[in-house]
Amino acid sequence: MTGPPLVPFQQIVVKVHSRCDLACDHCYIYEHADQSWRTRPKAISDEAISWTALRLAEHAKSHALPSVSVILHGGEPLLAGPERLRRVCEEFTAALEPVAALDLRIHTNGIRLNDRFLDLFDEFDVRVGISLDGDRSANDRHRRYADGRTSHPLVLRAVDLLRQERYRHLYLGLLCTIDVANDPVAVYDALAELEPPRIDFLLPHATWDDPPARPDGSPTAYAEWILEIFDRWDARGRPVPVRLFDSVFSTLAGGPSLTESLGLAPSDLVVVETDGTLEQVDSLKSAYEGAAATGFDVFRHRFDDVASHPGVRARQLGLAGVSRTCRQCPVVRSCGGGLYTHRYATGSGFDNTSVYCNDLKALVRGIEERTAPSSASPAVSDPEALQILQQDLTRYTLARLNEELGGRGGERWSAAWELASAIEETSLGLDEIYAHPYTRTWLHTCLDALREQRPDAVELALRLEAYVAAAAVRSRLGVPVRVGCPTGTLVLPTLGELRLTDDGGPCEAEVGGGPDEVLVTVPGGATLRVRPGEAGPGWRTPRRPGLQGWPGLVLEDVDPFRDCFDETVGAAGDTEALSRAWALLRDAAPEQAAEIASSLTTLTPLRSGGPSVGRHAYGALGISLDGSPEELAAALLRGFSRAKLRAIGEVADLLAEDGAWLHPAPWQDEPLPASRLLAGAYERVMLAPLDPAAAAHAVLALKALRDAPEPTVSGKRLIAALHTEAARD
Repeated sequence: MTGPPLVPFQQIVVKVHSRCDLACDHCYIYEHADQSWRTRPKAISDEAISWTALRLAEHAKSHALPSVSVILHGGEPLLAGPERLRRVCEEFTAALEPVAALDLRIHTNGIRLNDRFLDLFDEFDVRVGISLDGDRSANDRHRRYADGRTSHPLVLRAVDLLRQERYRHLYLGLLCTIDVANDPVAVYDALAELEPPRIDFLLPHATWDDPPARPDGSPTAYAEWILEIFDRWDARGRPVPVRLFDSVFSTLAGGPSLTESLGLAPSDLVVVETDGTLEQVDSLKSAYEGAAATGFDVFRHRFDDVASHPGVRARQLGLAGVSRTCRQCPVVRSCGGGLYTHRYATGSGFDNTSVYCNDLKALVRGIEERTAPSSASPAVSDPEALQILQQDLTRYTLARLNEELGGRGGERWSAAWELASAIEETSLGLDEIYAHPYTRTWLHTCLDALREQRPDAVELALRLEAYVAAAAVRSRLGVPVRVGCPTGTLVLPTLGELRLTDDGGPCEAEVGGGPDEVLVTVPGGATLRVRPGEAGPGWRTPRRPGLQGWPGLVLEDVDPFRDCFDETVGAAGDTEALSRAWALLRDAAPEQAAEIASSLTTLTPLRSGGPSVGRHAYGALGISLDGSPEELAAALLRGFSRAKLRAIGEVADLLAEDGAWLHPAPWQDEPLPASRLLAGAYERVMLAPLDPAAAAHAVLALKALRDAPEPTVSGKRLIAALHTEAARD
């Protein structure tokens, strides 16, 4: 089978005992199609333990895995007894210690758990997950002894042991198999009362041949049951992590699934049976006899052999591994087509939707409807929030640079860093520097230089002195700041540049003063006075065209990092065309013009071409000032739409699995990936006041995106807002 590269196993389920002391009637091992347990030894042998540990260490080393999880399972693993479990822990610890971090876990019904087991688990840091289906009536529905006796009091005793202070760190959580005949709120309350570190709610294993029980006939009974728990959990402040809910949150926001039963992440789990045979995920035993078999064992085969097995590969294909119906479904990123086992039907194998398909749709949409207003990024609807988040991103990038330097900047960097911290605490001077579009361009240039080990990397980073000096001037701090000038020119971001040496030789300057007059003490002790906004001998400062309604606009032809565009930058030149284009925009598109004026601070003139969005430079646009006012007005709208969408995408995940699908584009014959369709629609919404036909195209594109799988919660909110605006136009 062709497909993606081999995915190494990072979770190994080791069956240490194949029998159980309970007779749960929903157990996939004993009650479903595959009955291979009957022919296997009760307990895993010493030889199988040793070979499994050896194979796992070999696998971890060959794939450079930082960690692996070993899950001790059954049957009921505690039936193996303390001595056999000690042997398992010792073998795996010894084999993995030189290779990778070992995460040991055990999943048990808990009825045999006692201090002796827990002391052993404490010694080897084995965390314990316990199966419990809720209160006594819910648990007794399925989890009973063969003679019908309840197991509930013994399970509660086991949980109480784990909650003791000396064992609390071993408490992994509770696993609850759903039965819609139980009261969901009573089940949740009973589990939450036990203060588990996590709750896992599991759909009962079922296939199209053996579908799940639906007592009331509802096609979404399981979703309704789970959503009742969600509402209770949410109303009580989400006191305990619930992996099912966390996984849906993650995928709705564009992140990965957190559970095998949902999402498109490739399977990374293999099972070792008590006789050393290697099998696929256990739940496949619900499908048919031999569904989990691979034909491999730990004595003769490597884990890589299993990873190459067609059945394993089929669960590692992501989107390509789900049915055609699923690939077109808007919630497929969250549900992932459901658990592989739950897709099985005689005749078509696993090429089907999940038998819980309607439940999964209703569950994902139900959680999204309940949480979207609070979980979507404010950047998609609030321009002020977008600006704040962009400044926070610049702060974060500066912190990254400080970390990457690792002290290589010496005393000069330390002094500038400390002064930046002082300014941050006492004034808003740094906010203006963080808001300067080309500050983050400089930061990323520094990070690239450090990564590439360029010889000028540290000197480039020491430009921090100039940024701090500009912030000190703007905040009227009154503290002179020493700035190195390696090319003989003092560059003060947002203020201007001053030539200090005729031959371009390096020097230092001391910068003070305030925003009305900057004082620069040069080599030899002379003090030069320059005014931002006014040219002087050797002093260049960005131009302010003074457009009505756009007073803060700067034509930036000074900053050395303004050349982050695809086209060549030039001088500011004549601004008459810009003035006329701006007047046209204010008249024809007043709302768009107002947003541009509040968000776009900097235009960098290009010699030709544009509009162009700079690298990490929100608030700036590269644009040629040539052309008619109509052409320039349209270029401003197009450029701003691109800049804003890029800026939103830097602080909010809008799309996931982009490129996995193609969508029809109303303005061209070829279909487009979601990102390009969204960009085209956004641009046309912005252009609608100048081109009414653009709005009609945007509406069609946004309708396609609204029902597409790629948009996240934030993306859907943005698409809805754009659709409303486009439909209005």
